[in-house]
Amino acid sequence: MLGFKINQTRFAIALVLGLVITGGLLRVATRPIPTPPLIISTTTSLYETGLLDELKESFESETPGATVLFISQGTGLAIETARRGDADMILVHSPSQEKGFIESGHGVNRKVIAYNYFIIVAPESDPAGISGLNPLDALLKLQEEGMNGNAVWVSRGDNSGTHSKEKGLWGAAGLDLDEITAQESPVMGAPWYIEAGAGMTATLQLANEKDAYTLTDMATYLKNHENGNIELVKVVDSGMETLNVYSAILCNPEVNPDTNYDVALDFISFLLTDEVQDLLEVYGAEEYGSTLFKPWLPELENSDSEIVQWVEEYAFIEGTECPEIYRYQSGDLYG
Repeated sequence: MLGFKINQTRFAIALVLGLVITGGLLRVATRPIPTPPLIISTTTSLYETGLLDELKESFESETPGATVLFISQGTGLAIETARRGDADMILVHSPSQEKGFIESGHGVNRKVIAYNYFIIVAPESDPAGISGLNPLDALLKLQEEGMNGNAVWVSRGDNSGTHSKEKGLWGAAGLDLDEITAQESPVMGAPWYIEAGAGMTATLQLANEKDAYTLTDMATYLKNHENGNIELVKVVDSGMETLNVYSAILCNPEVNPDTNYDVALDFISFLLTDEVQDLLEVYGAEEYGSTLFKPWLPELENSDSEIVQWVEEYAFIEGTECPEIYRYQSGDLYG
């Protein structure tokens, strides 16, 4: 009889344990699988303005389970991060580098989302006397005055979108950048062209310290100037030569099967909504006295827009923002 009671007790304990284990397994089996974070590799000129934080908050609130993470770096590094498979999409501003990214098979579904302008900034005294000149004439005079000891130029020198634009401008002015970087001013006894190898804010701060000239995107300049980080002033204004176009590109799931493609596609569609385009229309106006970015889609409503022509000439690839061969399950992204 005693053995029966012991066996009965053991059976009861085993039954309870079995139910506990089974219940635990059922809870694990039925627990929702968390959505992996959406990793966006992006340029510092977007991240440092605070715009992306607002976009993240809005997208996450409208997309249950979504988490957005940004990797902020120059466009060249942002693209390399995506090439390695360490990002799901990129937000950048260097059409030539973007073209290489999609033509290599790594990027799909490129969409233009916004634009602003690059400007040349300088100490208020403008020692090279370039204020009011067009960008190309300004660079020619800067090179001359640099050699005369009257000007210093600070370049980002980091293969970013801004650096890419700067190199293009020197070339368009008919100057060899390799020669420029090796030049030493006989008056100063030192190079007049300095490479910071840093992001836009750090480059602006270095130029400020050295009473130097530099090329910057409008958004980062306004933020740093209004916050009192720099005293540099705009001396060469915006125009066709200094157009700055921002694009979003998804990573190709056929090259990187682990990419969070569906959420990335949702995010790029989100960037094209009236909500985001309207935000771009006003972002920064109250705090900095001018909007930091200009939305792209409203420009398309004006068939005579000069800006549309500029963007098409500067930032389109084979006459379109994304040739059909580089589109992948794009839904209604292209109408």
